[in-house]
Amino acid sequence: MAKIVNSWDEWAPLKRVIVGRAKGTQIPAPEPNWSYPNPHGGFPLGTWGMFPEDMTERACEQQENFVKILEKRGIEVDRVVLHPVMLSPIPVSTPDWTQLNMRGICCPRDVFIVVGNEILETAGSHRSRYYEYLNLRPIFERYFKEDPEFLWGSAPKPRLTEASYVKNYDYLVQNVWTQEQIDDGVMNMRMQLTEVEPLWDGADAARAGKDIFWNVTSAVVNKSGLDWVTRHYAARGIRVHPVYFDFRGGHTGKPWHIDCEFTMVRPGLLITCPESPIVNKEIIELFRKNDWEIVEAAGPVHKYNADISFCYPGKEGGMYGPQWISMNTFALGPNTICVEGHETAYMEQLDKMGIEVVPVPFDQVVPFGGSLHCNTLDIYRESSLEDYFPNQ
Repeated sequence: MAKIVNSWDEWAPLKRVIVGRAKGTQIPAPEPNWSYPNPHGGFPLGTWGMFPEDMTERACEQQENFVKILEKRGIEVDRVVLHPVMLSPIPVSTPDWTQLNMRGICCPRDVFIVVGNEILETAGSHRSRYYEYLNLRPIFERYFKEDPEFLWGSAPKPRLTEASYVKNYDYLVQNVWTQEQIDDGVMNMRMQLTEVEPLWDGADAARAGKDIFWNVTSAVVNKSGLDWVTRHYAARGIRVHPVYFDFRGGHTGKPWHIDCEFTMVRPGLLITCPESPIVNKEIIELFRKNDWEIVEAAGPVHKYNADISFCYPGKEGGMYGPQWISMNTFALGPNTICVEGHETAYMEQLDKMGIEVVPVPFDQVVPFGGSLHCNTLDIYRESSLEDYFPNQ
């Protein structure tokens, strides 16, 4: 029987990957401490529904082009199988709550994480994403039958009752707290989540063999979630390192995932975002004493103009102007990387470092929740459990 699941890092030669789908994406109804106003796109606060059809068609076309690029390089691509609940805005429930619709499955990396031969469902903090796992269940059932070494698991499924959220967080951020108070919460893991239960997303992890670097200045992980993943991976001999980024000055108090701040392109090369530098010096020191080069990324150049977006929304939603989603790339090998095709400055920088750049037009997909790294879940890389940071 074939070995299907094997992915220890972010850069080894890619052989198999899951790609998400923009189809079925919805603006969710408000939920505790999460609201999605996009008034310029027809969704004022308190309204919800499907993304516009023309917007979805453009995104789907770019995703299909991405799949063709991967397949031409001999990479096997599995596509998300949409559950019927994704195709119309209908309510979903648990015994604790009812959410009036779901969000979508454009970004499978948020709701799953692959480390070695194990795929874990995460403990996400959005009710509107609670059942996203159903869209990948048919794929994982097949993997389980075909790969005898595949470990298929889940973090404790969160209840997401009102107790899991700081009461009135959005109101406090927007109307009561000073910027200093907001920044203090962001930099000390005191955002909209309480510590009632472990909560975390897979896209806050950057894998490097025996080490995983975890963005803890993220609004979708709490201290309990960090504790859970640290214990879980320690049992497999893997070290989890909390990484703090300087997100001070953001008015929303809700920074997200690591893959727009921190990219390990190949062994020995870390690229960081100059606008949100690493705060904890021990992380910088860990890279330096293991002879890694640290380079600041060239700035974004593509000017987005989307009235509806899950990425970088302002107070009134939408996504406008250049954004650091430019760093959200996807490696096909240690010297080959897919970059959003409009980010010319970043592509030129990578090219000068001897990296083969594969331009992938993806700007129509980005507003659906993320770019190339978010939209993928690398299932098989030609990699093993290596120690890239022996000097701890």
